[in-house]
Amino acid sequence: MLPSTVPAWRTRGQEFDRLVMEAFAPLESRWYDRLTKLDISVDDVPRMFPLHPDSVTWPDEVVADGPVPLSRLIPVGVDRFGAATRAQVVLFRKPLELRAGNPDDMLDLLREILVQQIATYLGVDPDVIDPED
Repeated sequence: MLPSTVPAWRTRGQEFDRLVMEAFAPLESRWYDRLTKLDISVDDVPRMFPLHPDSVTWPDEVVADGPVPLSRLIPVGVDRFGAATRAQVVLFRKPLELRAGNPDDMLDLLREILVQQIATYLGVDPDVIDPED
């Protein structure tokens, strides 16, 4: 059988996941010992919306574009069954895709948001996480 000449095909979600890992890799490498208990995940859309979109004020754990959340940091906690949960950064794919506008800007946007969320998680300024940003 001849090898396929068609490049590997990825869904938009799979491509987004790949970009998330690419954006996170240098941050994880630099801060590995402090991020071992932090998970990164992706949801298609946020499940939280402000009651009054015209005057929304998001907490530090949410990175938003006006009334639209782009990501959220969920702190360590306990689930409804009493089991301990890990801290988690949730990235919202569809709002991020709309905000980036094109795939070339997505990697930069993801890195910027991850820097902000990791800084919030660690309780430091974003410049400490990524001095080059």
